[in-house]
Amino acid sequence: MEFISGQTQKKVVEISDILSGGYEGRQISMNGAVHTIRDMGDVAFVILRKREGLVQTIFERGAVDMDFRQLKEAATVEVTGTVKKEDRAPNGFEIRLQAVQVLSEPKEPMPIPINKWKLGTSLETKLNLRPISLRNVKERAKFKIQEGIVRAFRDYLFSQGFTEIHTPKIGAKGAEGGANIFKLDYFHRPAILEQSPQFYKQMMVGVFDRVFETAPVFRAEKHNTKRHLNEYTSLDFEMGYIDSFQDIMQMETGFLQHMVKLLKEQYARELDILGVALPSVEKIPQVRFDEAKKLVSEKYDRDIRNPYDLEPEEEALIGQYFKEEYGADFVFVTHYPSKKRPFYAMDDPADPTYTLSFDLLFGGLEITTGGQRIHDLDTLENKIKARGMTDEGMEHYLMIFRHGMPPHGGLGIGLERMTMKLLGEENVRETTLFPRDLSRLEP
Repeated sequence: MEFISGQTQKKVVEISDILSGGYEGRQISMNGAVHTIRDMGDVAFVILRKREGLVQTIFERGAVDMDFRQLKEAATVEVTGTVKKEDRAPNGFEIRLQAVQVLSEPKEPMPIPINKWKLGTSLETKLNLRPISLRNVKERAKFKIQEGIVRAFRDYLFSQGFTEIHTPKIGAKGAEGGANIFKLDYFHRPAILEQSPQFYKQMMVGVFDRVFETAPVFRAEKHNTKRHLNEYTSLDFEMGYIDSFQDIMQMETGFLQHMVKLLKEQYARELDILGVALPSVEKIPQVRFDEAKKLVSEKYDRDIRNPYDLEPEEEALIGQYFKEEYGADFVFVTHYPSKKRPFYAMDDPADPTYTLSFDLLFGGLEITTGGQRIHDLDTLENKIKARGMTDEGMEHYLMIFRHGMPPHGGLGIGLERMTMKLLGEENVRETTLFPRDLSRLEP
């Protein structure tokens, strides 16, 4: 009888194994994809692509029982050879080959030169050929950085006593209201794709006090801009027993500090590949919405055209102002007008035309929306009524307030936007694995 123990004896080594030391002069086996081949006559440099990076192997004529011209780029192979120190090679070592086993071969040539340091193709081409273009070292490094952002979010919130939850993405009613909802037929009943996990995460505050989720959300907005997607990943948290919405901003700042530390320590290779300078997060300034508008209007001689919301140009100027005046990469803009915030946002007791809410701008772009929620049923029902809304479809949401809810609040962070600003990209599609927008439904 054979049993599966959960432990596999490796016959091949990884880059990290070799970098841990003790492999100089030893014969090892390693697998990977042929990234590029440089023919130097009697010698060829065969570069392998692995999950941890690139490996330089030396194919000397006569040392291997095959002709290196039989190898094709994108073939997957298992090689055997001797490890030698080589400072000029990726990761500081190379493998002198003695045997090559071809595991699979491509059926046709690469449609784009993924082995180039920078893909010289348009964004449209990269997205059309996404499964291939992501094999480029710089392209895939973007998504390792994105992994680090999500990992930091999870790790930090776990350390702060949060519970991870997973909420439905098919619902009966949108949390945000409005017309930007994808509607669908659900077994002959009307349904929608969720714009946000808002209702559910508030429900779960009554269960676990502090909850978070990383999941897709859907917005049927007919935007065709560099900053909008119709499906994106939202990093959400909600926390109870808060003293004020300042607690939410403090928690996000703590996450950002943890994120920068984690990226610096464990994603240095990808940061170097992409030439990323991490932002300053030691302390983040905050400014009221109305004050922010006034500051940029005066400094940059710009008329205030919309008193209830920030236009993209205003966001950019607010970011510029706080970078110039305080050296800040981030800024919290607080107390947004009630008119432009969802019904569940708590109004400011000092002036109910404003809310106890905020956006976080990163490099002049909104990446987070959050704030304190209404936790009193009468107040919530009065606000729903004042807005001319109906509570149809919100019965289960309103149930939580009938049975007691603590003061609470939370936020949602746009992962792709965060990654875009962190990497200095101009288009959010560059930092989205498989974008969904007005014109793109595949791959």
